[in-house]
Amino acid sequence: MLLTASHKTPVGTLQLIANEHVLLAAGFGPLRELSARLDKSDYDLGFKSVKEIPIISDLIKDYFDGDFSALNGIKVRQPGPEFSQAVWKAMRKIPAGKTMSYAELADRAGSPAAVRAAGSACARNLIAPIIPCHRVVKTGGELGNYAYGLHFKEELLRFEGALH
Repeated sequence: MLLTASHKTPVGTLQLIANEHVLLAAGFGPLRELSARLDKSDYDLGFKSVKEIPIISDLIKDYFDGDFSALNGIKVRQPGPEFSQAVWKAMRKIPAGKTMSYAELADRAGSPAAVRAAGSACARNLIAPIIPCHRVVKTGGELGNYAYGLHFKEELLRFEGALH
């Protein structure tokens, strides 16, 4: 049985889906949209709504209380091809308050020419903002896109001190 929880945050309501202590999905959209994107084997486990998910909820609260390193303590898993996995791993290394271009992200993921593929991996990221795709911007500093809308990307970057 997967656990689901909703958390009010300074930037909006964050939905979470976890299998025990591993976060499978997180985002600012409707829970049904997040759950529909899960791997079928996870989805088939079923869902149980809880007030808080052990460990994960505490770390999310710590992050929104200003401990930006707290998200690093959350174990994550999501389906995706090898390059997407490399992109998501590289994204988790972008420190709060900093941004990285899609081109630099592709390079850090091991394929400098795969800028579009890096952008696609950002778009398919199922675990935002824990895997911080909001910290990835266009070369030159324009924000680019964000699955939940630019408002959320701007708010998260402002919250972390990357935008003023």
